Amino acid sequence: MSEPKNEANRGLIDKITQVEQEYGKNFSNTQKILLTTDGSITAILDVLYGKITLSTLDQHFEDADEYHAKLVNVNKGDEINYREVIMHRNGKPLIYAISHIPLSRCTKEVCADLIRADIPIGRILKNYNIESRREINNIYIEKPNETLKELFGTDEDMLARDYVIINHDKILMWIKEVFPISYFTEI
Repeated sequence: MSEPKNEANRGLIDKITQVEQEYGKNFSNTQKILLTTDGSITAILDVLYGKITLSTLDQHFEDADEYHAKLVNVNKGDEINYREVIMHRNGKPLIYAISHIPLSRCTKEVCADLIRADIPIGRILKNYNIESRREINNIYIEKPNETLKELFGTDEDMLARDYVIINHDKILMWIKEVFPISYFTEI
């Protein structure tokens, strides 16, 4: 394994340890895997639960404001796809996710699948053999907003991470994934 990869892994382990210390709780191995993987969350959930499904809560195109332009490294005003989804199995919500995707960096086929909605991003990347890498920006705990409280039926703290998917040295997508802190503790 290359030295930069080892450094990145060490950084993620340190970040998990820091969040655990701040929160005063050790996370399960499954939680740690979901928070630190540089692979597809969909694939991990499929292994754990059988094929999961995805429901789109909101999806629309918008012009990037200054904040979102910076997230995906585009110019303010560039068109991005905003997508808000819930991954679930048999009606049980597993992970809530938001993504921002610059349309100028997607092929027509990828854009069409995004618009069709209920296809996880990990499956879209796999279906089109898009070579990419994920770089995790942050791992943290947050208080749930009203949407999260309603979706998960709880007001407990949430584990969250955000990361970018990079293709040809450009940010293809920015994604945030969130789940209740009591989830994925049994496996």
